[in-house]
Amino acid sequence: MSKYYLNYLDELESEAIFVLREVWAQFQNPVILFSGGKDSIVVTHLARKAFYPSKIPFALMHVDTGHNFPETIKFRDDLIESLGVRLIVGSVQESIDQGRVAEEKGKNATRNALQITTLLDAIEHHKVDCAIGGGRRDEEKARAKERFFSHRDDFGQWDPKNQRPELWNIFNGKHFEGEHFRVFPISNWTEMDVWNYIKREQIEIPSLYFAHEREVVWRNNSWIPNSEFLKLEDGEEVLIKKIRFRTLGDITITGGIESDADTVEKIAQEVSAMRQTERGNRTDDKRSETAMEDRKKQGYF
Repeated sequence: MSKYYLNYLDELESEAIFVLREVWAQFQNPVILFSGGKDSIVVTHLARKAFYPSKIPFALMHVDTGHNFPETIKFRDDLIESLGVRLIVGSVQESIDQGRVAEEKGKNATRNALQITTLLDAIEHHKVDCAIGGGRRDEEKARAKERFFSHRDDFGQWDPKNQRPELWNIFNGKHFEGEHFRVFPISNWTEMDVWNYIKREQIEIPSLYFAHEREVVWRNNSWIPNSEFLKLEDGEEVLIKKIRFRTLGDITITGGIESDADTVEKIAQEVSAMRQTERGNRTDDKRSETAMEDRKKQGYF
């Protein structure tokens, strides 16, 4: 009698595809939260495999801060065109213009937290009952508390102490009107798993992940990209360094690392030797010990 064995990447892929199919079975209007980063790209790739040969049955939702890397926006638009799926864009700039949120001031000002209001407004406007994200438990201690199916109340808030049990592969997506769920199909993946999967599946990713020369400024123990939104302080200078980014977000808070890794194989080798989490160069996570959890409780990704 022959036996069929799955390697660990096949097991992770199978688990994620099962979760995505459960979403389609249990919810009326789910979307994929797409940032243009590697994790949301992998989730989108998994959705393609889950429903092949049909198109992805979910729209992709992107919260545009107005301070994105230009490379990220181009990659997003090219991918949407190739997939033939609907793109929903929530604009932080529109939220500011409408008086829904106030722009931060000062040296470390960022639009990152402002995304919460824009996201919740977009979810309410489009009557989204499930937002699928690329969050992973190994990224940050607050994300380690998330379940696969993470309930949000009618204010879009998350209570880590009031989540539903998940026994084996049984997920409960029942909710009252106005509530919604965040679902994380790759919760059990690590950064290394993601890169090995990208390598195996030959998934296209933004050039920002590969080492390249770029103008940067040393701030908050990270190489912050120079941009029209960055205001130099006394003693700061713009340098040209060969860097890459481990995680992508708002250009004003995403720190790069010096690297020569210009292929997926080299990135995987580099990541295997690292001891700092990939979000270690995100200045928005350095504001307090509970910065991520505080934002998530308010409705962050």
